[in-house]
Amino acid sequence: MHTIQDKAPLRARLILKDTQDWAALTGEQAVALREKAARMQSSRMARVIAGLPDRRARIEERTLDLPGRRLRLRVHRPRNAGPRAPLILSFHGGGFIAGTPEQNDWLNSHLAAHCPAVVVSVDYRLAPRHPLPEPIDDGYDTLVRILEDPGGWGVDPAAVAVLGESAGGTLAALITLRARKNGPPIHAQALTCPATDWTDALADYPSIAANTGHPGISLPKMLAARRLSLPEGLDARSVSPVRYEDLSGLPPALIVTGALDLLEDQGARYAERLRADGTDARVVRYPKAVHAFLSMPGLIPAAGPARHEILTFLRGHLHPEAGSPKAGGR
Repeated sequence: MHTIQDKAPLRARLILKDTQDWAALTGEQAVALREKAARMQSSRMARVIAGLPDRRARIEERTLDLPGRRLRLRVHRPRNAGPRAPLILSFHGGGFIAGTPEQNDWLNSHLAAHCPAVVVSVDYRLAPRHPLPEPIDDGYDTLVRILEDPGGWGVDPAAVAVLGESAGGTLAALITLRARKNGPPIHAQALTCPATDWTDALADYPSIAANTGHPGISLPKMLAARRLSLPEGLDARSVSPVRYEDLSGLPPALIVTGALDLLEDQGARYAERLRADGTDARVVRYPKAVHAFLSMPGLIPAAGPARHEILTFLRGHLHPEAGSPKAGGR
């Protein structure tokens, strides 16, 4: 049972207080909420919460034309990059109905500067206008297109990783599974607070009941995201990595979880499944860390050591000849 010591920091509980009626949320309201959140992204308060980008990486906006759509990409490059660096393809969270690449600038820019690597964050299309599996197609097709022209993007196709938070963790895992069959090779996957089960069983994990009331995410919000992003007729198991029968032959995985996150057990269970099928997977659990805490380092101190853990993992698999990086602060 959780005690007073297990509560999230007071500032996080106050700022992240959620009064939205998620059970009644319509598609139009979801679009309006995410547009409002996107407008607030550049505000001073938002930057205090989400953290400042690392100045040792530069950020550029690019667009990618794919059949039937144009995607925005937010690209983080180390300022001292050579002609080719490892590629990290990054996916933000938001339950497939919200979120932008900017919310992960603090993490992505640091990884770009210190791995070093080219970190490409995909502004994938969102539900309800673009339900699953469209966001998965956006992520996978982006990976393929970038690696068709590695010189033009300045990336090394022999050193590729995926990174995703929450629903972005779903995407990273599913893209890795698709690439196992169809290529291109992926060499590491880092999933933070991942949602790995979108079936009716998503509410059955013990961490759902144990962490109800903590900020960051709620069961009604999760159910609203599923209702709006999974179209009728889509088998939820096909977008739930933990429900795949065969998880063998996948690249090493680091799964970062928060002890106060409703989705903690989904991440842990996915790691168990990966290991059972022979895939190297490790879980790192942070006390007093709520859902999506790596996108709010200004509120959750555990984001600092978690970021360093991710950096060490990715650097070890993308630059195996290099030593461990020095620990970085917030």
